[in-house]
Amino acid sequence: MTLAEELAQKWRDRLVADCPNESPATRESIIRWLLGKDVERFDSLTKSELEIAWQAMDYRYRILRQRYLGVTQERAYRNLMTRLGSLVMLRNKIRTWVALSRDRQRAVVDVLQEVIQELLNSDRYLQQQVAWIAQCTKNSRLWNALLLAATEEYCLRPIRNQPLILYRFVNYLRRSGRGGITQVPTGDLVRLVSEEVVPDDTDNPVSLLDTQAIAQYQEAQAQEEQQAARNAVKEKFETYLEEQLGPDAVRWLHLYLQGKSQEAIARALNKPVNDVYRLREKISYHAIRVFAIKLQPELVASWLETSLKEHHFGMTPAQWQQFWDTLSPMQQQILELVKEGKSFDAIASSLKTRTNQVMSEWSKLYLAAQDLRSAS
Repeated sequence: MTLAEELAQKWRDRLVADCPNESPATRESIIRWLLGKDVERFDSLTKSELEIAWQAMDYRYRILRQRYLGVTQERAYRNLMTRLGSLVMLRNKIRTWVALSRDRQRAVVDVLQEVIQELLNSDRYLQQQVAWIAQCTKNSRLWNALLLAATEEYCLRPIRNQPLILYRFVNYLRRSGRGGITQVPTGDLVRLVSEEVVPDDTDNPVSLLDTQAIAQYQEAQAQEEQQAARNAVKEKFETYLEEQLGPDAVRWLHLYLQGKSQEAIARALNKPVNDVYRLREKISYHAIRVFAIKLQPELVASWLETSLKEHHFGMTPAQWQQFWDTLSPMQQQILELVKEGKSFDAIASSLKTRTNQVMSEWSKLYLAAQDLRSAS
Protein backbone atom coordinates (compact mmCIF):
# COMPACT_ATOMS: atom_id res chain seq x y z
CA MET A 1 0.00 0.00 0.00
CA THR A 2 1.42 3.39 -1.01
CA LEU A 3 1.52 6.33 1.38
CA ALA A 4 -1.25 8.07 -0.59
CA GLU A 5 -3.43 4.96 -0.23
CA GLU A 6 -2.76 4.89 3.52
CA LEU A 7 -3.77 8.55 3.80
CA ALA A 8 -6.88 7.91 1.70
CA GLN A 9 -7.89 5.07 4.03
CA LYS A 10 -7.42 7.27 7.09
CA TRP A 11 -9.67 9.89 5.51
CA ARG A 12 -12.17 7.21 4.50
CA ASP A 13 -12.49 6.05 8.09
CA ARG A 14 -12.83 9.60 9.35
CA LEU A 15 -15.46 10.61 6.81
CA VAL A 16 -17.56 7.54 7.56
CA ALA A 17 -17.60 8.64 11.21
CA ASP A 18 -18.03 12.39 10.54
CA CYS A 19 -20.38 12.31 7.56
CA PRO A 20 -22.50 9.14 7.71
CA ASN A 21 -25.33 10.81 5.76
CA GLU A 22 -23.13 11.56 2.75
CA SER A 23 -22.99 8.98 -0.04
CA PRO A 24 -19.83 6.87 -0.60
CA ALA A 25 -19.32 8.69 -3.92
CA THR A 26 -19.40 12.06 -2.16
CA ARG A 27 -16.92 10.89 0.46
CA GLU A 28 -14.54 9.57 -2.21
CA SER A 29 -14.73 12.87 -4.08
CA ILE A 30 -13.85 14.77 -0.91
CA ILE A 31 -10.88 12.46 -0.26
CA ARG A 32 -9.61 12.93 -3.80
CA TRP A 33 -9.91 16.71 -3.42
CA LEU A 34 -8.08 16.69 -0.08
CA LEU A 35 -5.17 14.57 -1.33
CA GLY A 36 -4.72 16.68 -4.45
CA LYS A 37 -3.72 15.86 -7.99
CA ASP A 38 -0.09 14.87 -7.37
CA VAL A 39 -0.42 12.07 -4.81
CA GLU A 40 3.10 10.81 -5.53
CA ARG A 41 4.50 13.88 -3.78
CA PHE A 42 3.75 12.28 -0.39
CA ASP A 43 6.46 9.65 -0.96
CA SER A 44 9.20 12.31 -1.10
CA LEU A 45 8.17 14.15 2.09
CA THR A 46 10.08 13.92 5.35
CA LYS A 47 8.26 12.94 8.53
CA SER A 48 7.80 16.57 9.64
CA GLU A 49 6.74 17.67 6.14
CA LEU A 50 4.20 14.85 6.03
CA GLU A 51 2.80 15.95 9.39
CA ILE A 52 2.45 19.51 8.12
CA ALA A 53 0.76 18.22 4.93
CA TRP A 54 -1.72 16.27 7.07
CA GLN A 55 -2.45 19.36 9.17
CA ALA A 56 -3.05 21.36 5.98
CA MET A 57 -5.53 18.74 4.73
CA ASP A 58 -7.22 18.65 8.12
CA TYR A 59 -7.49 22.44 8.17
CA ARG A 60 -9.09 22.46 4.70
CA TYR A 61 -11.45 19.63 5.67
CA ARG A 62 -12.61 21.47 8.79
CA ILE A 63 -13.37 24.56 6.68
CA LEU A 64 -15.44 22.41 4.31
CA ARG A 65 -17.34 20.59 7.04
CA GLN A 66 -18.02 23.59 9.28
CA ARG A 67 -19.38 26.00 6.67
CA TYR A 68 -20.06 24.45 3.27
CA LEU A 69 -20.80 20.73 3.28
CA GLY A 70 -24.45 19.73 3.50
CA VAL A 71 -25.93 23.25 3.34
CA THR A 72 -27.74 25.02 0.53
CA GLN A 73 -25.68 26.92 -2.03
CA GLU A 74 -27.18 30.21 -0.84
CA ARG A 75 -26.26 29.48 2.76
CA ALA A 76 -22.77 28.32 1.80
CA TYR A 77 -22.11 31.54 -0.13
CA ARG A 78 -23.44 33.57 2.76
CA ASN A 79 -21.04 31.75 5.10
CA LEU A 80 -18.12 32.65 2.83
CA MET A 81 -19.10 36.32 2.83
CA THR A 82 -19.40 36.34 6.62
CA ARG A 83 -16.06 34.63 7.11
CA LEU A 84 -14.04 36.80 4.75
CA GLY A 85 -15.92 39.97 5.61
CA SER A 86 -15.06 39.57 9.30
CA LEU A 87 -11.36 39.36 8.50
CA VAL A 88 -11.45 42.28 6.08
CA MET A 89 -12.97 44.42 8.80
CA LEU A 90 -9.98 43.85 11.07
CA ARG A 91 -8.01 46.38 9.05
CA ASN A 92 -8.38 49.88 10.43
CA LYS A 93 -8.35 51.66 7.07
CA ILE A 94 -11.11 49.43 5.76
CA ARG A 95 -13.18 50.01 8.90
CA THR A 96 -12.66 53.74 8.41
CA TRP A 97 -13.69 53.51 4.77
CA VAL A 98 -16.85 51.63 5.72
CA ALA A 99 -17.65 54.21 8.40
CA LEU A 100 -17.28 57.08 5.91
CA SER A 101 -19.03 55.31 3.05
CA ARG A 102 -22.40 56.73 1.98
CA ASP A 103 -23.76 53.22 1.47
CA ARG A 104 -22.05 51.37 4.28
CA GLN A 105 -24.78 48.71 4.40
CA ARG A 106 -23.72 47.28 1.05
CA ALA A 107 -20.20 48.55 0.37
CA VAL A 108 -18.07 45.79 1.94
CA VAL A 109 -20.02 42.85 0.56
CA ASP A 110 -20.20 44.46 -2.89
CA VAL A 111 -16.46 44.96 -3.01
CA LEU A 112 -15.78 41.54 -1.50
CA GLN A 113 -17.94 39.86 -4.14
CA GLU A 114 -16.07 41.68 -6.89
CA VAL A 115 -12.67 40.77 -5.37
CA ILE A 116 -13.61 37.09 -5.17
CA GLN A 117 -14.97 37.10 -8.72
CA GLU A 118 -11.74 38.69 -9.90
CA LEU A 119 -9.73 36.01 -8.09
CA LEU A 120 -11.76 33.22 -9.66
CA ASN A 121 -11.36 34.77 -13.12
CA SER A 122 -7.66 35.58 -13.03
CA ASP A 123 -5.83 33.88 -10.14
CA ARG A 124 -3.84 30.89 -11.43
CA TYR A 125 -4.12 28.85 -8.22
CA LEU A 126 -7.90 29.20 -7.97
CA GLN A 127 -8.29 28.43 -11.66
CA GLN A 128 -6.31 25.24 -11.09
CA GLN A 129 -8.60 24.44 -8.16
CA VAL A 130 -11.69 24.96 -10.33
CA ALA A 131 -10.30 22.51 -12.89
CA TRP A 132 -9.27 19.98 -10.23
CA ILE A 133 -12.61 20.09 -8.42
CA ALA A 134 -14.33 19.44 -11.76
CA GLN A 135 -12.26 16.25 -11.99
CA CYS A 136 -13.17 15.25 -8.43
CA THR A 137 -16.97 15.49 -8.74
CA LYS A 138 -19.80 16.02 -11.20
CA ASN A 139 -22.24 16.81 -8.39
CA SER A 140 -23.01 20.54 -8.65
CA ARG A 141 -23.79 20.95 -4.96
CA LEU A 142 -20.55 19.27 -3.86
CA TRP A 143 -18.62 21.15 -6.55
CA ASN A 144 -19.89 24.42 -5.11
CA ALA A 145 -19.02 23.39 -1.52
CA LEU A 146 -15.47 22.34 -2.48
CA LEU A 147 -14.89 25.54 -4.45
CA LEU A 148 -16.06 27.78 -1.63
CA ALA A 149 -13.90 25.87 0.89
CA ALA A 150 -10.87 26.16 -1.41
CA THR A 151 -11.57 29.87 -1.89
CA GLU A 152 -11.79 30.52 1.85
CA GLU A 153 -8.61 28.56 2.57
CA TYR A 154 -6.73 30.47 -0.15
CA CYS A 155 -8.03 33.87 0.95
CA LEU A 156 -6.90 33.19 4.54
CA ARG A 157 -3.33 32.30 3.61
CA PRO A 158 -0.98 34.65 5.49
CA ILE A 159 0.96 37.27 3.56
CA ARG A 160 3.25 39.21 5.91
CA ASN A 161 1.11 38.03 8.85
CA GLN A 162 -2.15 39.22 7.28
CA PRO A 163 -4.73 37.19 5.33
CA LEU A 164 -4.29 37.41 1.56
CA ILE A 165 -7.87 38.70 1.16
CA LEU A 166 -6.90 41.94 2.94
CA TYR A 167 -4.29 42.81 0.35
CA ARG A 168 -6.56 41.90 -2.56
CA PHE A 169 -9.37 43.96 -1.04
CA VAL A 170 -7.25 47.08 -0.51
CA ASN A 171 -5.57 46.78 -3.92
CA TYR A 172 -8.97 46.49 -5.58
CA LEU A 173 -10.21 49.63 -3.82
CA ARG A 174 -7.13 51.57 -4.90
CA ARG A 175 -7.41 50.43 -8.50
CA SER A 176 -11.13 51.09 -8.71
CA GLY A 177 -10.80 54.52 -7.08
CA ARG A 178 -13.40 54.04 -4.38
CA GLY A 179 -13.01 57.05 -2.13
CA GLY A 180 -11.90 57.36 1.45
CA ILE A 181 -9.49 54.46 1.81
CA THR A 182 -6.21 56.34 1.45
CA GLN A 183 -7.21 59.86 2.48
CA VAL A 184 -8.63 59.80 5.97
CA PRO A 185 -8.53 63.01 8.07
CA THR A 186 -6.18 62.16 10.94
CA GLY A 187 -7.99 64.41 13.38
CA ASP A 188 -11.42 62.83 12.90
CA LEU A 189 -12.82 60.48 15.45
CA VAL A 190 -13.93 57.67 13.19
CA ARG A 191 -15.88 54.70 14.37
CA LEU A 192 -17.58 51.80 12.69
CA VAL A 193 -21.21 52.88 12.48
CA SER A 194 -22.60 49.61 11.19
CA GLU A 195 -21.52 46.12 12.21
CA GLU A 196 -23.75 44.45 9.67
CA VAL A 197 -24.16 44.32 5.92
CA VAL A 198 -26.95 42.85 3.86
CA PRO A 199 -25.66 40.81 0.89
CA ASP A 200 -29.00 40.61 -0.93
CA ASP A 201 -32.41 42.18 -0.76
CA THR A 202 -33.19 40.41 2.47
CA ASP A 203 -34.00 41.25 6.02
CA ASN A 204 -31.36 38.86 7.38
CA PRO A 205 -28.12 40.70 8.17
CA VAL A 206 -24.65 39.20 8.08
CA SER A 207 -22.33 40.13 10.93
CA LEU A 208 -18.95 41.34 9.70
CA LEU A 209 -17.44 41.27 13.15
CA ASP A 210 -17.51 37.51 13.46
CA THR A 211 -15.25 37.27 16.49
CA GLN A 212 -15.42 33.48 16.59
CA ALA A 213 -14.21 33.24 13.01
CA ILE A 214 -11.40 35.67 13.74
CA ALA A 215 -10.34 33.77 16.85
CA GLN A 216 -10.43 30.42 15.03
CA TYR A 217 -8.31 31.77 12.19
CA GLN A 218 -5.73 33.32 14.49
CA GLU A 219 -5.59 30.19 16.67
CA ALA A 220 -5.17 27.91 13.65
CA GLN A 221 -2.38 30.08 12.25
CA ALA A 222 -0.57 30.20 15.60
CA GLN A 223 -0.85 26.44 16.09
CA GLU A 224 0.44 25.71 12.58
CA GLU A 225 3.42 28.01 13.01
CA GLN A 226 4.23 26.64 16.47
CA GLN A 227 3.96 23.02 15.35
CA ALA A 228 6.13 23.63 12.30
CA ALA A 229 8.76 25.31 14.49
CA ARG A 230 8.63 22.48 17.03
CA ASN A 231 9.00 19.83 14.34
CA ALA A 232 11.97 21.59 12.76
CA VAL A 233 13.79 22.07 16.07
CA LYS A 234 12.97 18.54 17.21
CA GLU A 235 14.44 16.97 14.07
CA LYS A 236 17.63 19.01 14.35
CA PHE A 237 17.91 18.26 18.05
CA GLU A 238 17.48 14.52 17.46
CA THR A 239 20.26 14.55 14.84
CA TYR A 240 22.50 16.47 17.22
CA LEU A 241 21.81 14.10 20.14
CA GLU A 242 22.56 11.00 18.07
CA GLU A 243 25.88 12.48 16.97
CA GLN A 244 26.89 13.59 20.47
CA LEU A 245 25.31 11.07 22.87
CA GLY A 246 24.17 8.13 20.75
CA PRO A 247 20.81 6.52 19.90
CA ASP A 248 19.75 6.06 23.56
CA ALA A 249 19.55 9.83 23.91
CA VAL A 250 17.21 10.05 20.93
CA ARG A 251 15.03 7.24 22.34
CA TRP A 252 14.96 9.02 25.71
CA LEU A 253 13.72 12.20 24.01
CA HIS A 254 10.99 10.32 22.11
CA LEU A 255 9.76 8.64 25.28
CA TYR A 256 9.97 11.80 27.35
CA LEU A 257 7.94 13.79 24.82
CA GLN A 258 5.30 11.05 25.02
CA GLY A 259 4.91 11.86 28.73
CA LYS A 260 6.78 8.83 30.08
CA SER A 261 8.28 9.01 33.57
CA GLN A 262 12.00 8.45 34.13
CA GLU A 263 11.17 5.04 35.61
CA ALA A 264 9.17 4.05 32.52
CA ILE A 265 11.98 5.29 30.28
CA ALA A 266 14.49 3.24 32.27
CA ARG A 267 12.41 0.11 31.69
CA ALA A 268 12.07 0.84 27.98
CA LEU A 269 15.84 1.41 27.61
CA ASN A 270 16.66 -1.50 29.92
CA LYS A 271 18.85 0.74 32.04
CA PRO A 272 19.07 1.54 35.77
CA VAL A 273 17.00 4.55 36.77
CA ASN A 274 20.09 6.41 37.98
CA ASP A 275 21.66 6.01 34.54
CA VAL A 276 18.55 7.46 32.94
CA TYR A 277 18.61 10.47 35.27
CA ARG A 278 22.27 11.02 34.36
CA LEU A 279 21.33 10.74 30.68
CA ARG A 280 18.64 13.36 31.21
CA GLU A 281 21.19 15.73 32.74
CA LYS A 282 23.54 15.18 29.80
CA ILE A 283 20.73 15.90 27.36
CA SER A 284 19.76 19.01 29.34
CA TYR A 285 23.37 20.18 29.28
CA HIS A 286 23.70 19.73 25.53
CA ALA A 287 20.25 21.18 24.90
CA ILE A 288 20.98 24.51 26.55
CA ARG A 289 24.78 24.77 26.66
CA VAL A 290 25.42 23.91 23.02
CA PHE A 291 22.33 23.33 20.90
CA ALA A 292 19.51 25.54 22.12
CA ILE A 293 21.53 28.72 22.55
CA LYS A 294 21.96 28.75 18.79
CA LEU A 295 18.28 28.05 18.07
CA GLN A 296 15.35 28.25 20.52
CA PRO A 297 16.36 27.80 24.17
CA GLU A 298 12.91 28.14 25.72
CA LEU A 299 11.34 25.66 23.30
CA VAL A 300 13.87 22.92 23.98
CA ALA A 301 13.97 23.64 27.71
CA SER A 302 10.18 23.44 27.97
CA TRP A 303 10.34 19.88 26.60
CA LEU A 304 12.71 18.97 29.43
CA GLU A 305 10.71 20.92 32.03
CA THR A 306 13.80 22.96 32.79
CA SER A 307 12.74 26.23 31.15
CA LEU A 308 13.33 29.45 33.04
CA LYS A 309 9.92 30.99 32.43
CA GLU A 310 7.70 28.00 33.26
CA HIS A 311 9.82 25.77 35.48
CA HIS A 312 12.51 27.95 37.14
CA PHE A 313 15.20 25.79 35.51
CA GLY A 314 13.50 22.67 36.92
CA MET A 315 14.18 23.70 40.53
CA THR A 316 11.91 23.65 43.57
CA PRO A 317 10.91 27.03 45.10
CA ALA A 318 13.54 26.57 47.84
CA GLN A 319 16.25 25.71 45.32
CA TRP A 320 15.27 28.66 43.17
CA GLN A 321 15.51 31.11 46.09
CA GLN A 322 18.91 29.69 47.05
CA PHE A 323 20.04 30.03 43.44
CA TRP A 324 18.67 33.58 43.07
CA ASP A 325 20.45 34.80 46.20
CA THR A 326 23.83 33.82 44.71
CA LEU A 327 23.41 35.86 41.52
CA SER A 328 24.93 39.22 40.72
CA PRO A 329 22.60 42.12 39.80
CA MET A 330 23.56 41.73 36.13
CA GLN A 331 22.76 38.01 36.18
CA GLN A 332 19.40 38.70 37.81
CA GLN A 333 18.66 41.28 35.12
CA ILE A 334 19.52 38.78 32.40
CA LEU A 335 17.13 36.21 33.86
CA GLU A 336 14.32 38.74 34.19
CA LEU A 337 14.77 39.89 30.58
CA VAL A 338 14.90 36.29 29.30
CA LYS A 339 11.65 35.63 31.19
CA GLU A 340 10.10 38.56 29.33
CA GLY A 341 11.01 36.90 26.04
CA LYS A 342 13.81 39.27 25.07
CA SER A 343 16.43 38.05 22.59
CA PHE A 344 20.11 37.94 23.53
CA ASP A 345 20.75 40.87 21.18
CA ALA A 346 18.01 42.93 22.85
CA ILE A 347 19.32 42.05 26.32
CA ALA A 348 22.84 43.04 25.31
CA SER A 349 21.55 46.37 24.02
CA SER A 350 19.55 46.97 27.21
CA LEU A 351 22.52 46.17 29.46
CA LYS A 352 24.98 47.99 27.19
CA THR A 353 27.21 44.96 26.74
CA ARG A 354 28.11 42.48 23.99
CA THR A 355 25.79 39.68 22.87
CA ASN A 356 28.56 37.11 23.40
CA GLN A 357 28.87 38.26 27.01
CA VAL A 358 25.12 37.79 27.57
CA MET A 359 25.25 34.31 26.00
CA SER A 360 28.23 33.40 28.17
CA GLU A 361 26.44 34.55 31.33
CA TRP A 362 23.31 32.66 30.28
CA SER A 363 25.32 29.45 29.86
CA LYS A 364 26.90 29.90 33.29
CA LEU A 365 23.49 30.46 34.87
CA TYR A 366 21.97 27.37 33.30
CA LEU A 367 24.91 25.16 34.24
CA ALA A 368 24.89 26.50 37.82
CA ALA A 369 21.18 25.68 38.04
CA GLN A 370 21.87 22.22 36.64
CA ASP A 371 24.61 21.63 39.25
CA LEU A 372 22.23 22.69 42.02
CA ARG A 373 19.52 20.32 40.75
CA SER A 374 22.01 17.46 40.46
CA ALA A 375 23.42 18.07 43.92
CA SER A 376 19.93 17.81 45.38
